[in-house]
Amino acid sequence: MLKEQNNILIFVLTGFYLAIILAITAILSGLGTRWSFWDFRAGLKIFRWAVYGEMAVFALTLISGIVVEYKQFQNMFTFSVIGFLISVSVAGMGLKWMYIAKHVPAIHDITTDTENPPKFDLILNLRKDALNSSEYGGMEISSQQEKAYPDIKPALLEVTPENAYKLCLKTAGEMGWDIVNANAEKGFIEATDRTFWFGFKDDIVIRVMPVDKSSRIDLRSVSRVGRSDVGTNAKRIRNFFKRLNKKI
Repeated sequence: MLKEQNNILIFVLTGFYLAIILAITAILSGLGTRWSFWDFRAGLKIFRWAVYGEMAVFALTLISGIVVEYKQFQNMFTFSVIGFLISVSVAGMGLKWMYIAKHVPAIHDITTDTENPPKFDLILNLRKDALNSSEYGGMEISSQQEKAYPDIKPALLEVTPENAYKLCLKTAGEMGWDIVNANAEKGFIEATDRTFWFGFKDDIVIRVMPVDKSSRIDLRSVSRVGRSDVGTNAKRIRNFFKRLNKKI
């Protein structure tokens, strides 16, 4: 009986510690990229294998939980549950990310004006080493964007261009963006933003133009690396306009 209990304990603790180790690995895959310990490709590969590992641990902790419950070894049940919850959380997050990546177009340049997208100016100096071009890809990109993100459109504000510009600049600051260029005369704002986990740098340009007695706001968000942004740039534009509209 004691030998059986020891064997089950080893089984349970193996799943528990593997769940923790793989969760830490998944977290470090992004932070290591953000801190430049490795490039983003290595970071994504580490994350993907951590997720696959957690999927295996999920099965391991589930089986161990069933076994300890059946054997009534209640002192081990907590370890099985904690390991199970950790593995489910990490694997679920990873699978959700992979699902989104497969169901959005592999593009990284999103704009509210696909016919005449706002162009970068001073921020081009920061993109010298960027893997992605700052030049818009034309119809090949716009057709994919319009199909995947039909809601990404310009915003029309019933305020003067001067006030619209001030509201945009304030909103960009509230979003935590690093303002690179702010030209009130031209109604032009350039900024950069970093994703929270992997620290991917994306560049943003805002253009304010008069339309009758109102103002038209166009926004463009472009990733520096990666073929697909997994919907990040479209989400950024939505969040900006959502916050901006609350100020009207």
